Amino acid sequence: MTDTRLCPACGASNQCSLTDPRSATQACWCYSVQIDPRVLEALPAHLRNSACLCPRCAQVDARLQAAKPAPNR
Repeated sequence: MTDTRLCPACGASNQCSLTDPRSATQACWCYSVQIDPRVLEALPAHLRNSACLCPRCAQVDARLQAAKPAPNR
């Protein structure tokens, strides 16, 4: 069985809000980005649709960082 908190590609935390009871009412980060279908197709078939990729493996790290609000100083 796949641990839905872990990226099926690398095994790191996938940062999915839906797998954490404290944030399960919030949309996952992956809802706000478009992931290249080729990235998903590169996964073995048995790992697809089993858990979210992490932002790094989904190749959206830079886009997520750019979308974060600047910290208050």
